[in-house]
Amino acid sequence: MKNRKTAILIGNGTMGARHRARFESCGVFFSKVLDLDAEKWLGSDESCKFLQQEPPDFVVIASPAVTHYKYARFFLERRIPVLLEKPLAVTAREAMELVDLSEANDTLLFVAQSECYNPLFLNFRKHLRLDLAKAVAASRAAGCAAPLDVKLEFRREHGYCQRCRDVDVTLDLLVHDISLFLNLFDAKDVKVVDSSGNEDYARRLVKIVSGEFAGVVAEFHGDRNSNRDVRQISVSFGRNGNMSSFDYSVSLARYTSAGTVEHIPDSLDNEHRFFLKLLAGACKDWARRALMNAAQSVVLLRNI
Repeated sequence: MKNRKTAILIGNGTMGARHRARFESCGVFFSKVLDLDAEKWLGSDESCKFLQQEPPDFVVIASPAVTHYKYARFFLERRIPVLLEKPLAVTAREAMELVDLSEANDTLLFVAQSECYNPLFLNFRKHLRLDLAKAVAASRAAGCAAPLDVKLEFRREHGYCQRCRDVDVTLDLLVHDISLFLNLFDAKDVKVVDSSGNEDYARRLVKIVSGEFAGVVAEFHGDRNSNRDVRQISVSFGRNGNMSSFDYSVSLARYTSAGTVEHIPDSLDNEHRFFLKLLAGACKDWARRALMNAAQSVVLLRNI
């Protein structure tokens, strides 16, 4: 009788190694680790035999983004739960197809977007929700039907890195912050109103156009050729009619004395604990919401 969980790793690079180390610390055994040989192995008779004789409890996919759809679909079709590095897919159609397949086969598909589990973001979200509730209450008390005068700005920048060059900056960096935004607001109320940029720099302007938070505006900046390292959210409530300055900002990263970003292990640990709970059958509504968040992030970035 199997007394510990087993997994397969697809993609043994930086993020794959981090996922593997964290899961192994939780007692998970990786029965197969694949990297550049993944596509060949998955198409072989050996893989069919292996999956029949030693079916894993789940698979971790941390391969290049352009392979996510193909690899995730392979395992979902075989009803093997998947933890997939962001982005869910590189097109809106592929993202929604994976959502549909996960539901049709009643098989967990979890997109690893560790910033959503970053304790710095979770604390920011708690305070922002309180401030938004106060803004809505004040507007209603004044009998004002005007939209909320609230602006958020998300900035994510770092220097040149060879990783993730198979996709542009929107699916490399902006997808993190769009996902955070959809942790705060319902995707059905969100509309992209402006966009600009190139392969390595992107700007998006979105607006909440319906619901109780109608009027909230968010501006996103992603730059992967920057001379600084920034992961920051700023908020303005338009006090005194001034939207040019922010009421407060939060950094989603900690920095060393040398000014370099310090990895926050709690983010990945929180994410893995949540995934293992979902794998055990808990919080199915949360699992679906998390998956839809990941899918809608791709949809918003691609359907412009």
